[in-house]
Amino acid sequence: MNILNTTAKIIVSKKRVGRGIGSGKGKTSGRGIKGQKSRSGVAIKSFEGGQMPLYRRLPKRGFNSINKSKIAKINLDQLQTFVDKKRINPDSFINLETLKQCKIINKTYSKFKILANGNLNTKIEIEADFSSITAKEKIEKLGGVLKIKNQK
Repeated sequence: MNILNTTAKIIVSKKRVGRGIGSGKGKTSGRGIKGQKSRSGVAIKSFEGGQMPLYRRLPKRGFNSINKSKIAKINLDQLQTFVDKKRINPDSFINLETLKQCKIINKTYSKFKILANGNLNTKIEIEADFSSITAKEKIEKLGGVLKIKNQK
């Protein structure tokens, strides 16, 4: 019979610096003598001795669009669990506002998309901003209605 980890646990106590010459870390506490690094409260993380630091040598890339809208993604199996838990009424019309009122979608989202992961067993009438083709097929197969906003 093989038992893993049979070695005794080794407990090493923390090194107490600045506690006398006999400790091996006395007087200067292993920091050397004088200089910026021997002082407390000093952080020289990206300083390269006057040379242009790496983060400034590299070019800037990309940007954050101010017009980008946050899109919530909901799968069909998630919709089904909300219907089963009676957080969504399948008989009523479901849209972004109703999902926000039920606290299913965070209020920071301005649009939402329906994805086809999982199965839906309930007939629902829903309005979304976007939808995958298979999600639309699955909803309409059950006799439900999926209306896409801003689509002619």
